[in-house]
Amino acid sequence: MSRPSAFHTSSTSTSITNHNRQRQYAHLQSQLAQLAANLSDTENLLRMTAIQAEHVRDLGAYWGSLFMASSKILGEETARGGSGAEAIQEGKDGDVDKSRVDESREGEEQRT
Repeated sequence: MSRPSAFHTSSTSTSITNHNRQRQYAHLQSQLAQLAANLSDTENLLRMTAIQAEHVRDLGAYWGSLFMASSKILGEETARGGSGAEAIQEGKDGDVDKSRVDESREGEEQRT
């Protein structure tokens, strides 16, 4: 039986090495493409998060002003001797006592 020549073995191993290298480059290229797509998605999400953070800040200011206004109103009612809950009382059947509501509104209109 004849032995394969050294040249034939060398060229086969070089061919396999080149094939493996090309396969690895193709895999690396696909991974880089996936990384670029993920970075693009991340950039878009960060941009959207920044916009939402501005809106959350605005909502915080809005709700803070509502809390301060309600605190001021409740504080004034407490100083008069009432507790905001007395302005509207419910009867046994769940109806609102309109006379108490009207008295409360008249008192507020006189102050303004």
